Amino acid sequence: MLARFWAVLRARNLEFFRDRATLSWNILFPIMLIVGFTLIFGATARPVFKVGLVSELDAYVSKPQITTLEEVAVVKYASLDAALERLRRHHVHMVLDVDQRLYWINETSSEGAVVERLLAYMDPEYRRRLIGGLDIRYVDWALPGILAMNIMFACLFGVGYVMVRYRKNGVLKRLQATPLGAWEFLSAHIVSRLLMVMVLSSALLLGSQWTLKIVMLGQYIHLLVVGILGALCLTALGLLMAARSRSEELTSGLINFSTWPMMFLSGAWFSIEGAPNWLQWLAQCLPLTHLVEAARRVMLDGASLLDIQFHLAVLGGMTLLFLTLGVWLFNWDSDHR
Repeated sequence: MLARFWAVLRARNLEFFRDRATLSWNILFPIMLIVGFTLIFGATARPVFKVGLVSELDAYVSKPQITTLEEVAVVKYASLDAALERLRRHHVHMVLDVDQRLYWINETSSEGAVVERLLAYMDPEYRRRLIGGLDIRYVDWALPGILAMNIMFACLFGVGYVMVRYRKNGVLKRLQATPLGAWEFLSAHIVSRLLMVMVLSSALLLGSQWTLKIVMLGQYIHLLVVGILGALCLTALGLLMAARSRSEELTSGLINFSTWPMMFLSGAWFSIEGAPNWLQWLAQCLPLTHLVEAARRVMLDGASLLDIQFHLAVLGGMTLLFLTLGVWLFNWDSDHR
């Protein structure tokens, strides 16, 4: 069994490295994203500001004037501690306590300084409070999402298309006649893809730290665990989507159907803080959300594996579910019957 597994793993690795165009694209695409977003957003403020609102009374009785601006989005919180925690992590730019007429800003946030000037002009009765935090650029905040999306595309497209091509070319049909089982074949592909993704992602992370001085407060081993579990989950999802398909068009449609919601709802490019509750609940059902959040907490908050155990547990559960369904639905047959 082990010999068959290593044979498939070696063959798949050789196939990947010999396809130089695909290998080059996997390396260059995320680098271009990082450089582009650094040039565009690295030194500029975003046009929309988020203000956290805390009030045990009816905030609409004495609604702050700043919240009427079109450029200001209001996020309501049930407790001040929760609001300040989001402010410390740059998910909002200011926190207002309407009852006490107090406001908090993060002293390292350039957006907070802009909102503070607006507040001083429109609601001068509010008193100032400061909290500490890390000076985070947009590229620092976005890099965990870029790494996670690179893993997502490499796993879903890299595994899904390969499986469909094997099935259409009759490779799977011929392998069915060997002692190789579905579990051995699929697990070898998962490990192969995992190795490739981890090597490329590690090179991308180290290159970003060297050229862009990316913030990294957590331990690399913790980030590696997050990346491995996320890659396993997304690879298993790619195998599930291609478990029976013989059409590149259908597989592409299924992959795009899953990647587009994950791109916009995972928090990779922007925070969905303040979005409708049903949308935030939907985001929690997507594996990329937990991968991005776990990686961001390790990199920007210095979180340990214990701190992100919920996200790791969700990714692990999804991996088992996708892999079990993928093995159960897997079909060797091709169009060449």
